[in-house]
Amino acid sequence: MPKVATVLSEGYGPESFRRDVVAALTAAIVALPLSMAIAVASGVSPDRGLYAAIVGGFLVSALGGSRFQIGGPAGAFIVLVAAAAARFGAEPAVSRNFFGRGC
Repeated sequence: MPKVATVLSEGYGPESFRRDVVAALTAAIVALPLSMAIAVASGVSPDRGLYAAIVGGFLVSALGGSRFQIGGPAGAFIVLVAAAAARFGAEPAVSRNFFGRGC
């Protein structure tokens, strides 16, 4: 069961919401430019990186199994994604990255 369901059932107040918003903004300041850089390094347009970061971040947060969870782009993946994009083209590399099948 996603952790969001148990957290909401335990009680989630305005102070927790404020702290979560500050944490989300802080993470976005780092994750969004990094996801754009990974997209460009992979041979796709920066907007693809934004889509992946926003959709991926939402899915990790909504479906994750931990109350304290970190999910987002990592610079180390540039080498793997770029190699897959060079070998198979950009579309398969992006979809494999998104669905977690590896490159």
